[in-house]
Amino acid sequence: MQYKSSTPTRFLYIHWPFCPYRCYFCPFVALAGQDNLMGVYDQALKKEIVKFAKEQENKLLIDTIHFGGGTPSTYPNDLLLDTFDILRNMFEIDDHAEIAIEVNPGTVDKEKLQVWQSVGINRLSIGVQSLKDQVLQKLNRHQTTQQVFDVLHTSAEVGFENVSVDLILGLPEVTPDEWKELINKVVTWPIKHVSIYCLEVHENTALYFKIKTNQVNLPQDEESMALYRWTCEFLDKYGFKQYELSNFAIPGYESRHNQAYWDRVPYKGFGIGACSFDGKRRFCNEKDIKKYLTAMQEGASCIDSCEELDERQAVLEHVMLNLRRPRGVLIRDIIDGMWRNKSNDGYKIIQQLEEQHFVERCAKQHIRLTSKGLVVENEVVAQLCRVAL
Repeated sequence: MQYKSSTPTRFLYIHWPFCPYRCYFCPFVALAGQDNLMGVYDQALKKEIVKFAKEQENKLLIDTIHFGGGTPSTYPNDLLLDTFDILRNMFEIDDHAEIAIEVNPGTVDKEKLQVWQSVGINRLSIGVQSLKDQVLQKLNRHQTTQQVFDVLHTSAEVGFENVSVDLILGLPEVTPDEWKELINKVVTWPIKHVSIYCLEVHENTALYFKIKTNQVNLPQDEESMALYRWTCEFLDKYGFKQYELSNFAIPGYESRHNQAYWDRVPYKGFGIGACSFDGKRRFCNEKDIKKYLTAMQEGASCIDSCEELDERQAVLEHVMLNLRRPRGVLIRDIIDGMWRNKSNDGYKIIQQLEEQHFVERCAKQHIRLTSKGLVVENEVVAQLCRVAL
């Protein structure tokens, strides 16, 4: 299980798993209350980066670096500076590279923002989620509206131009009027990008069990989808153009790193739980911090799993990723990939999904998800990509 060394990789992801708290809705590999491991984890992370770089046939030219988490805005300044020294020594980073970091309000100050700017970080992704403090508190997310305004103000003062905010649609106890009030405020902020994520309830999260035990009630899907449609139209009026179902940007400020994922080009991830793709195989690192640290200390592989995608899986990914984009997916790709022996059946499935308003034509020979289809995305994809036996 090894990432192919000749892969022309231009996109890097670095996972910083540490969090000051764990949100009840979070399904990611994150460690709350374990900051004492930051130093040893950082050393292991650097070893993984160096090991990968030395295995490559040529020094890689990098287009994007994305620090995700967890809460990467808790990365100590001195450790982050050392990590950037390693990155610049081991890779050739393009002068116009997008270097992004995810930010939780309340975890940054002016000095930290200035350090980030000095090392070349040029895009901030701020996890706002909501401006209703009491709603976030009930979901164990300890940030305040004032902290959101502070980080927006300070990042603009320091000189960050490429700023994105994440919002969650469908949170409990947020009324339609409160959501619209939030979006009206967002378009006045010094930002260039907005991500709108519909709340997903993942199994084994605290939120999942609270819903199961009727401690939390969520809005109806119909209400959330009506707000989603309103939000898309409203953001468009203010210049935020939709380029993926959850993502809106002032033209020229689209996330280049995310688009690499959607385009299915090779990327390499570092850290616990980080995923990589070499064009044919998908890898996932150890999710257990102790196993990851041990592997790096022993100079062993930290890869936990490897999946080589067959033709059907590749088609499935292509369809899933492009259904979410305004350009949609070519119908011919679906038919040739999944229905080549029974193309008439395939066309009938597509027609049925259109009639049910789960998908729509975005060009003569392309289809994409509607807001209604977004709610049942997995079921729509299963219908489209069902192997015709």
